[in-house]
Amino acid sequence: MLPAGDASDGEAAQPPACAIVLVSNGPGELSTWVRPLAERLHALQPLRPRDPRAACALRLVLVPCPNATGQEHRVARDWGLFERVLPAARFWWLLLRPRRHGPWPARGVVVFLGGDQFWTVLLSARLGYRHLTYAEWVARWPRWNDRIALMGPAAAGRLPRRWRQRAMVVGDLMADLSDQARQDEPLPAGDWVALLPGSKRAKLLVGVPFLLETADRLAALRPGSRFLLPVAPTTSVRELLAYGGPANPLLRGRAVGEPRLQDGELITPAGTRIRLLERHPAHGALSQCTLALTTVGANTAELGALGVPMIVLVPTQHLEVMQAWDGWMGLLARLPLLRRLVGVALTAWRMRHRGFLAWPNISAGRAVVPERVGPIEPAQIAAEAADWLDHPERLAAMADDLRSLRGAPGAVAAVAAMVRGLLPPA
Repeated sequence: MLPAGDASDGEAAQPPACAIVLVSNGPGELSTWVRPLAERLHALQPLRPRDPRAACALRLVLVPCPNATGQEHRVARDWGLFERVLPAARFWWLLLRPRRHGPWPARGVVVFLGGDQFWTVLLSARLGYRHLTYAEWVARWPRWNDRIALMGPAAAGRLPRRWRQRAMVVGDLMADLSDQARQDEPLPAGDWVALLPGSKRAKLLVGVPFLLETADRLAALRPGSRFLLPVAPTTSVRELLAYGGPANPLLRGRAVGEPRLQDGELITPAGTRIRLLERHPAHGALSQCTLALTTVGANTAELGALGVPMIVLVPTQHLEVMQAWDGWMGLLARLPLLRRLVGVALTAWRMRHRGFLAWPNISAGRAVVPERVGPIEPAQIAAEAADWLDHPERLAAMADDLRSLRGAPGAVAAVAAMVRGLLPPA
């Protein structure tokens, strides 16, 4: 865990009088919900660790989640926003013996920002803290919430009338992303295509070689195309190179070359140059891209919030490695003895009975962005991407559609104000 800020005198060494505890799960929620809210809270009042003498501390607790990578706590620590970061592996021990994880102030607020809402019910009860839930679609435990921040009318309509006085519609936390994106380092001129293969091994195994070949083919069709690949904080450039070459088990037996690194760019065996961006979040650069080729996940919500047109890709040629489902299906798909059989069967079933997979489509209830699911090939996707790039008016229409779904900014400020309202008086 992160130590508290360095104490320069006795006053700074005093334990905090209260704590704000943000609770979350996966990498998408951390970058789009947790970090913006944490930055806003620090801007509104003195908080540890940025102000070691502050009366209140900002902490982060990660909860178990099948979609997590296991590296989220390291990513969050590097931000310097939290006095303490508790990994998901320690969550149950925190519930059993909180004092083993350092002193906890007698008063505080627990804020749900991803995962299973019941975990924050348990944690707030165990610590004796007040409780706020940010609900995208439904607030599952309104009885045990002091306040409920609702994303929109859909969530409000699902809330029983007796609890509505505790709730407020604040909007989409990701609606603020476009305002937060900084373009102080504009990309060079050109049609930039963002490549987002995912952040977890199951997705990277399939997505990296697929997108590298797609980039090669698109570069052949449109030589002016330029490529950007934001490196997820839960992976590394070295791992991306391995996923794209013969070390990838899905490429064994195939005559594939090995990508290489040169001057901050990934060079494919065919010579296509892909600019790597290790800064996180990469919203400033992504917001300047003309088109994105992306896997499913929270990245579709980020791109939608930034108004970046996208093609969402789910190649199903390798169902045996697609075990990144959540809930009971994900648990079964990871059983040691039945992993391959159950994983393939469940994934195939879900593909046949799927609804929309991209967050903009889920939110709108219609196909705002194209989803390509099945035994798709890089040549097919490259041809489709080239067609989109040849018709900028269609890309502009998709971007406008995405921006209309995003809603007005201000949700981060509204949630921060609700959190402050639950804190004890100074």
